Amino acid sequence: MTSVTDPFAAAPALMKQWMSLSLATQDSLEPSLIELVKIRSSILNGCASCINMHTAEAREKGESEQRLYLLAAWREAPVYTDRERAALAWTDALTRLSQGHAHEPAREALEAHFTPEEQVKLTLMINVINGWNRLVVGFGLWYEGGKAVKAA
Repeated sequence: MTSVTDPFAAAPALMKQWMSLSLATQDSLEPSLIELVKIRSSILNGCASCINMHTAEAREKGESEQRLYLLAAWREAPVYTDRERAALAWTDALTRLSQGHAHEPAREALEAHFTPEEQVKLTLMINVINGWNRLVVGFGLWYEGGKAVKAA
């Protein structure tokens, strides 16, 4: 097996700070909403390791299989609340910035369902999961049982 660059071993001080930010944002809003955002971003970014990790965590927190399966087509699925839909739309808009800046409808929904403080918390969470997706995909990592291994 080829060795894998472990970001925690290669840059421990920065990764410790990154993890602190990650944990702070993760605890800033309701856990079910945070897991949906993490999974949706990971789907859009094609991060299999993060999809695997966060769907398992969502199940442990009581999320239903139906809602997990439907995240790929959340706009057509009637199983999400208006608040969750606003968060998912904002996740899509920020994760797909390179595809254009037509995010005004998502911002309007965000403002209708989240306080200004919650908007910042959600936006930071979206940035954090996008960052994790890029670290994991970029280094070809697969996290299994808390350990990083080289992805196939």
